[in-house]
Amino acid sequence: MALILALLFESPLRKLLILGLDKLKQGRGPLVAKSVGATVLVVLSSAVYNVVEIHKRSRESGALNPTEEVLMADLLLEASLMGFSLFLAVMMDRLHSYIKRKQILEEVINPNKQHNQ
Repeated sequence: MALILALLFESPLRKLLILGLDKLKQGRGPLVAKSVGATVLVVLSSAVYNVVEIHKRSRESGALNPTEEVLMADLLLEASLMGFSLFLAVMMDRLHSYIKRKQILEEVINPNKQHNQ
């Protein structure tokens, strides 16, 4: 979240973050990021599936035993952490691309403004 906040406001730290993200997105970086993201998404879906299965069993039996209760709480925490991490990663990626597009557009527009004056 701190990285997202740093990307939102113009500062020297923002310039460093943009340079770092640019370097990270070169070469094999995007491939690694996509494969890690896909792996986390699969594990997230597995955790959600297990929570649904435990919930179905509790409906059939009428009550949750303590072991299943602990498992369900653990799986819910795990799923929420992974979902939140994926969301933040997507937000960082989108912010980075919007900032880069904005910089490119400013470079294109500024020479035109100076030429018109």
